[in-house]
Amino acid sequence: MSTENAVKPEWDPANKLYPPEFERRYREAGYWTDDTFAQLLDVAASQYGSNEAVVGLNWAGSEIRWTYKEVLDRAIDIGAQLSRAGVTVRSRVLVQLPNIADFVPVVAAIFRIGAIPLFSIPAHRRDALGSFIEAAEPVAIVTVGRYGDCDHRKLMRETLLETEYRPQVLVLAEDPLEFEVLDSPTDSVSVPRHTHTVPAAAPEPTELAFLQVSGGTTGVPKLIPRSHAAYHYTLRRSVEICNVTQATRFLVVIPCAHNFAMSSPGILSVLLAGGTVVMCPDPMPSTAFELVEREKITLVSLVPPLLMLWLAMSGKSAADLSSLEVINVGGAALAAEAAARVGPTFGCTLQQVFGMAEGLVNYTRLDDRSDVIINSQGYPLSPADEIKILNEDGTPTTEGEPGVLWTRGPYTIRGYLGGVGADSFDEEGFYCPGDIVRRLPSGHLRVEGRISDHINRAGEKISAEEIENHIVALPQVVDAAVVGVTDPRLGERSCAFIVAQPGKVISHSEINGYLRDRGLANYKIPDQTIVREHFPVTGVGKLSRRALRKELASIAEDQELGLRT
Repeated sequence: MSTENAVKPEWDPANKLYPPEFERRYREAGYWTDDTFAQLLDVAASQYGSNEAVVGLNWAGSEIRWTYKEVLDRAIDIGAQLSRAGVTVRSRVLVQLPNIADFVPVVAAIFRIGAIPLFSIPAHRRDALGSFIEAAEPVAIVTVGRYGDCDHRKLMRETLLETEYRPQVLVLAEDPLEFEVLDSPTDSVSVPRHTHTVPAAAPEPTELAFLQVSGGTTGVPKLIPRSHAAYHYTLRRSVEICNVTQATRFLVVIPCAHNFAMSSPGILSVLLAGGTVVMCPDPMPSTAFELVEREKITLVSLVPPLLMLWLAMSGKSAADLSSLEVINVGGAALAAEAAARVGPTFGCTLQQVFGMAEGLVNYTRLDDRSDVIINSQGYPLSPADEIKILNEDGTPTTEGEPGVLWTRGPYTIRGYLGGVGADSFDEEGFYCPGDIVRRLPSGHLRVEGRISDHINRAGEKISAEEIENHIVALPQVVDAAVVGVTDPRLGERSCAFIVAQPGKVISHSEINGYLRDRGLANYKIPDQTIVREHFPVTGVGKLSRRALRKELASIAEDQELGLRT
């Protein structure tokens, strides 16, 4: 269904995230409660005050351990600073923080004063950040100074030069440059230093709680509105399904602002259950393995490329990984061959997760048969999740046959912020994530692929059109086509096919340097560049991406054969 022909809902999605009849249905069924994120940390601190809540490095590189009571003290302190900076109830605050312990009290502070966080991952650059600011109009931004190879202060400076909005930028750093310091303590002693504190807000459970970022289906990612009631339900169910308890010690390896890292089961689920969140500062297996041994990690969530690295490095490491009980793998389909190696290699249970920030989450259950865990991506979190598997013409597939997934349920959104991407939703409120799935006799789903021209690289969704639009802006380029090819490590890798101006020469490094200069995130930079005199076309003269993919797959096969011989 095209955006122009999308049926207008009878309710106003700008103010109500779900139609009234569905609000009543989900409330009466007990899926939705009065729980909100404004009170989450206060409730957790009252129940688990002396439990260890967060372990990791903070923004200053200090190794700290905070109890639930100490995290709450920090959240109250940070909330007071945010309030003085002009953040009020329902204000939006863009958060771009790496995997540091400060992430938890900063986010808790925003929730606690009734404001709305917008979660951005550290890899986002000017193009994405600028679009988030334009769409969400945040009154404040919370970020760090230099982290890894990026100075986020300068990134924000460059981003704001390209937009008319001027949010207050608060920086976790000794030197904020022209911005304001977010004065978070650098030690593990909790001493609130501000006399003015703000009581926990009391938002309506059906109100907008926060904004997440989609994988992007039209170039720059879209913003996903999540309500308190709907998202809280996913946390409670994830705690139940994944057996998260006070004894759980969860290692955050993937970016902490990812939906997968936050809820499936994730940081927020662990805090809800009174467990411990351990922040891993970088994704290298050596770093993670050291933390698993030292912190007696029981649970970790990985995307398939990271799992493959873990499998490759496990035999080369002397670290004791015996505390691991469950490894969650999601973000992209996991090959059965790799899935089968998890149990024997790590001595723990694999739990496959197929979900999306827009809503639907599927888990294999911890007591599923091993063949089901290895060969499927789970079944829905909720009995109220509705699944349609359709042919291209919109008719239902024969049971067991692959088709396009459409879904609706008590935590799947009904639209993106601002009404963009309306063609991803049908008139009944079902959402299409673009996945091709089949349903097994057990009810589990198996992911067969994607229907779009988008590339799933290590769990990050890349829009071919976005990258192409940047490349063709180069004066020596006539045309560009970006396609993906299966990669055993990344899931998919990207290749830019280029048609250059006659007599012009352009290299892979030149293309990539140009894209970085234009502010694209590193994961969007093509892994390979091939220059062609012309592109293959279909019978009606359109670009044949299928032919390019076939050519790329053939090249990859030849390269693999060459390595083997």
